[in-house]
Amino acid sequence: MSLKDYLDTKVRDSMEHRRIQLYAMLFLFDVAIGFASFWLAGKVYVGENVSMRAIQVMQLTAPIYLVIAIYNRVYSIEALQNLRYAIWRMGLALAFAVMFFLVLTFYARTSADFARSTFTLAIAIAFLGMALVRIFVSLRIKSQFGGRVSNILLIEDGGPEIRLPGAERVTADPSLVENAQTNPEALDMLGRTMLYNDRVIVSCPIERRVFWTRIMRAAGVRGEVVSEALQELGALALERHDGWSFLVVSAGPLGLRDRLTKRAIDLAFTIPALIFLGPIMLVVALLIKLEDGGPVFFVQPRMGQGNVMFNMLKFRSMKVAKLDSEGARSTSRDDDRVTRIGKFIRRTSIDELPQLLNVLRSEMSLVGPRPHALGSLANDKLFWEIDTDYWQRHSLKPGLTGLAQVRGFRGATETEDHLTDRLNADLEYIRNWSPLADIRIIFATARVLVHPNAY
Repeated sequence: MSLKDYLDTKVRDSMEHRRIQLYAMLFLFDVAIGFASFWLAGKVYVGENVSMRAIQVMQLTAPIYLVIAIYNRVYSIEALQNLRYAIWRMGLALAFAVMFFLVLTFYARTSADFARSTFTLAIAIAFLGMALVRIFVSLRIKSQFGGRVSNILLIEDGGPEIRLPGAERVTADPSLVENAQTNPEALDMLGRTMLYNDRVIVSCPIERRVFWTRIMRAAGVRGEVVSEALQELGALALERHDGWSFLVVSAGPLGLRDRLTKRAIDLAFTIPALIFLGPIMLVVALLIKLEDGGPVFFVQPRMGQGNVMFNMLKFRSMKVAKLDSEGARSTSRDDDRVTRIGKFIRRTSIDELPQLLNVLRSEMSLVGPRPHALGSLANDKLFWEIDTDYWQRHSLKPGLTGLAQVRGFRGATETEDHLTDRLNADLEYIRNWSPLADIRIIFATARVLVHPNAY
């Protein structure tokens, strides 16, 4: 619709007022539920007559919780729009408040003045009560506000077409835009259009970006301009330093804490696995040696994290004279290069077990994008010739298993789709990494150790 139609037909109010009301309601309910839960927990222990003492404990706990909750974004836009986030943040704030309270009472030597059972029951009741309130608020937001707690306006002025769910879309009148800097009435119309919007996004040609920037700054709104160039670059953020503006186009996918967590998961599984599977690996090594007297391990250079090469270990499954060090030929179902023991260890994925040593040496991780042979082909093309995003797989350590593997994307890459399916899964894993995702993939791998495409 046009700007004029938008002003004439749309009855708008500020979502900010609604958010403040919802924040206030959550705040008051949290306090009320906190006191009610401690009073109720005290009443459960009638013989101890601790109801008033429990309320006194809550009087000390409540301010601690509320301060932590405010700083922990318990009362935020995201908490209103995302129920899981809201309950998680509330629970986290409650847990921190409990820990802080216990430390405080320990040093004040007052921990014996209240029953621990009463305190535990009160916290459990408080958590359940606060969670129920948030479920109610979430349902109310969906039913009354359509799930939105912010106003987003997208102004289309001849720029690239974009799709933004939940945004109001209006088309700018070219004559209005041209006259806005000299005509107060035109400027007034633009100002009233942007009024009560939490975000205003403009899609316009590059020559009008400065104009819209000035208009949005003068309107005092959060203004954003769509840029095709930034879209092509995949810009992540804008940084300013010494008067210069810089586009952030790349960032490590994991911070220090996440890297340490991922490494801890690797070691927690790898060390016991090596101890438990050690005898099996020794038997396999002996069988490989007895079959043709060749080396036990097949060592092949693969691309690792940060596009840095490393030597990946596997149990040798092919005849010595027919080893494919470059990996240019994918293994087929009836491959004449594979030895008798090789067929078994490939079918059961035992040939990959030496990579536990790569994980121990921090060259690989248990979970991550599988490292491909440098000469691997799909449809007679090198993998990186098929998709320009291929190299992004190397922003994390390669994995012994990965999301692509548990989804069944393994075996020969005969078509380009075989490669893109794996690549999309790998990039999805990198974008959405979490410790829980790693653990899920590790356990899910047990279902695909023996796979029809493992040959």
